[in-house]
Amino acid sequence: MTVSVIRYKLSFVMSRTARLFQLMQALRSGPSPKTSAQLAQDLGVSPRTVHRDIDALRGLGAVIDGEAGFGFTLIEDATLPPLGFTDDELEALVLGLREVQSIGDPGLSEAASAVLRKLQGRLPQRQSHRLSHAVLTATRFDRPEKPTIDVAVLRQATWDERAVEFAYSDAKGQETHRRVNPLSIVYMDRSSILIGWCHLRQDFRFFRLDRMQKMSVLDQSFRPNRVPLLREALARIRAEREAKDREGAV
Repeated sequence: MTVSVIRYKLSFVMSRTARLFQLMQALRSGPSPKTSAQLAQDLGVSPRTVHRDIDALRGLGAVIDGEAGFGFTLIEDATLPPLGFTDDELEALVLGLREVQSIGDPGLSEAASAVLRKLQGRLPQRQSHRLSHAVLTATRFDRPEKPTIDVAVLRQATWDERAVEFAYSDAKGQETHRRVNPLSIVYMDRSSILIGWCHLRQDFRFFRLDRMQKMSVLDQSFRPNRVPLLREALARIRAEREAKDREGAV
């Protein structure tokens, strides 16, 4: 093998390694999912090359969710070392987990407590002491109304992008039967809210979890539309809020 051939092969291997590294950096940064067209433009390659490199990264242990046409999201990066925390990051974690303990449904509240216990046992001694005596905490004297459904089941249906059915009582006590594509659960000061696409109203609607009864999960899937639907719902909420602010300023 000639020297020129060896140099060419080494150059090819090094350029591909650099490209894979750049692809990982692109997947780590910015909002997800990222389409192959976006990644190709960022890296200066073709979408077909992006697809081949995604397969290569998966083969190396990176967990990348998604497929062509829907975009890609880096779920787990096998090349990154275990995370450490700065003192401020640790305070932020404690504050957030204390808040979840206060306002989350029973399953989430217990999960937050479990995370705190795990952190306590795995942090370096100085930071473990800091966690035990954190300066910041969150306390709610008036907790949200207790949900009347199994919120863990609803969360799983939302992740699985499966429609749910339930009986719903409005503020006047009038009951209706709803079929909804669940998009997100929002924990507020006095209540917890499901944002969903309502099949009855053919529009986005908000449902208090303490007014939902007899919920069941259906085989009807709305994958892969949860993220774009939620994005549209939040954009509408922001637009309505801005319109009200403008009206109030007149």
